[in-house]
Amino acid sequence: MSLLLGLAPFAGFFAVMRLVSPMAGLVAALAISALLCIWMHRRGKSIKILEIGSLLLFASLVLYTWVALPEWTVATVRLAVDGGLLAIVLVSLAIGTPFTMQYAREQVPRQYWDSPHFLAANRLISAAWAGAFAVLVAADAAAEYLSSIPLWIDVTASIAAFSAALGFTIRYPAIVRGRAQSASARSGEARSGSDVPQ
Repeated sequence: MSLLLGLAPFAGFFAVMRLVSPMAGLVAALAISALLCIWMHRRGKSIKILEIGSLLLFASLVLYTWVALPEWTVATVRLAVDGGLLAIVLVSLAIGTPFTMQYAREQVPRQYWDSPHFLAANRLISAAWAGAFAVLVAADAAAEYLSSIPLWIDVTASIAAFSAALGFTIRYPAIVRGRAQSASARSGEARSGSDVPQ
């Protein structure tokens, strides 16, 4: 799924941050973001909102870390990254181009791209991801600022929210297609019934 490929810089960040350091994680994510954009361009594919946003986010965080030398904890750097990811998704919704729509267009025939159902489905799927990322941000903030909350709750909430959004993204398009086929079948039956002589 190309959406998961778009999230690769974030996966790289979390892996390298845990294994090495927050700064190493940010640099790794920036490198993955840049390579992903170059790879997409060379393959003749459009560079999407998520990929551009990720590149800008990690470039900004690397520059800020290099200049300001903040004392990143695991929770604060995760909060910055997850907050940035949430902002990318919310901006895509605000400008009327839900970030999932660019990925969906790679799998859906062009004739459906302007369909109100297609746009509504992508708004809902992108909103589900926004909800998941909001949970990640809340969990990160709780882990950083509420010492009574153990780290495993942050991790469990993050995994659950991400899994729920991914599951919804996989299942919901099939539900929309099923509804459209049912509506088309009912419409066809109504038309054929109206052609029967009275």
